[in-house]
Amino acid sequence: MRPSSLRLIALALACSAVATGSTAWSQEAPMRPLAAPPEPGAIALNTGDVAGSTGPEVWFEQWGDPFVRNVTLATLTPVLPEPGKATGAAVIVAPGGGFMFLSMGNEGWEVARALADRGVAAFVLKYRTRPTPQDPAAFEAAVNAMFAGAARPPAPTAQAVDSPFADQVADATAAFALVRARAEEWCVDPDRVGMVGFSAGAMTTLATTLASPSADPAFIGLIYGPLTAVEVPADAPPMFVALAADDPLFAHSGFGLVEAWRAAGRPLEFHLYQNGGHGFGLGNPGKTSNGWFDVFERWIELNAF
Repeated sequence: MRPSSLRLIALALACSAVATGSTAWSQEAPMRPLAAPPEPGAIALNTGDVAGSTGPEVWFEQWGDPFVRNVTLATLTPVLPEPGKATGAAVIVAPGGGFMFLSMGNEGWEVARALADRGVAAFVLKYRTRPTPQDPAAFEAAVNAMFAGAARPPAPTAQAVDSPFADQVADATAAFALVRARAEEWCVDPDRVGMVGFSAGAMTTLATTLASPSADPAFIGLIYGPLTAVEVPADAPPMFVALAADDPLFAHSGFGLVEAWRAAGRPLEFHLYQNGGHGFGLGNPGKTSNGWFDVFERWIELNAF
């Protein structure tokens, strides 16, 4: 792909926030310190650390959900169907968080359990995040600046022009390799391993699809991610997209990605829901976006993924 495609993805999050004038994220609900929860079965991906790391991993709680930041060790946690229920399909789940933190509950473990309940092997990817201040107040200020658009991603350098998401793409690529290497043990068909991502996780999913030939996802799901147009490879995988029309970050920047996928003649399913906002995970009661997961699961099944 052309370098400009990844640059467009990298700028989409900040530029959308500028356009919509998002309010302070941390003002919506207080952040509270959280002891690191157990992560049974988490497997280190051994993809390296994070340049400029400011300290150890930090967990916090907001809206009753667990979040983690300063992730310097990428891991993959299998969440497998009950014996005899596995369909052979597998999905790597990438939570969002603006590359500053990860929404491990709402967009990670809960989604993985829902997939496993449907017979789909799920693998939660805790990918590396960008360094954030150890001080909670300084971290909140940094997050608010990001959502207000004041803190844009740095301009690509000559050394990183093709990979503004080098760490995240490397983590996702390693996750695909691990799932396929242990496919027999986990009752997974190595040809039916896909990926679904939320917000920044959707950006990671798309960047991995475009920039990592060895990842080669069988299908991808982009849930409330930016829809900036990219150059679509001739062999691009089938893509499922879900977005709420009232999403304050990404609902007002056009649908270039959807149009590009369709123009390239690649399989596509796109759902623009009337409401749901941003970060709805499996869905919020009373919102039309609440039904997206059932549609996604049916899409996987009907396409024999």
